[in-house]
Amino acid sequence: MEVIKTAIPDVLIIKPAVYGDDRGYFFESYQHEKLKKAGIGVSFVQDNESCSQKGVLRGLHFQKPPFAQGKLVRVIKGAVLDVAVDIRKSSPTYGKWVSMELTGENKWICWIPEGFAHGFITLENDTIFSYKCTNYYDKASESAIRWNDPQLEINWGITHPLLSEKDANAPLFSQLTPVF
Repeated sequence: MEVIKTAIPDVLIIKPAVYGDDRGYFFESYQHEKLKKAGIGVSFVQDNESCSQKGVLRGLHFQKPPFAQGKLVRVIKGAVLDVAVDIRKSSPTYGKWVSMELTGENKWICWIPEGFAHGFITLENDTIFSYKCTNYYDKASESAIRWNDPQLEINWGITHPLLSEKDANAPLFSQLTPVF
């Protein structure tokens, strides 16, 4: 397993050791002790999975404390452009974002700690996206930032994604009340 810091050092890319032969492949998608040694010493309480067609954008989502979530995300099948936005007011990278392409082929995993808004856009049909969460979903604590916020200037590579009504009408970053 190789752990790579992104431009926002708290967001990590994990490249697992993949063992393949003519039968297929094997890799550890989660191993608590190895992640703990890499600085991700958390417990996960919930796993989520979504399947989306190409051009679906989900995000930018987060949960407010006390139900804030860290997420360990990966793609089982297909591909996404995955984005994390730092919403920790006291952070030197507040309002900055990082993105990475996660695919079923590269098998990369991304750690996104509490204090980040998260979203992704699917790059292929029938993309299966999976993530582990450090806290339970709580509807009253959910929040979002508009995907195309002009202040953030995230390059999603698309101008007309498929969105839920909630994501299409999410507040702007400037309207966010800091909670982290």
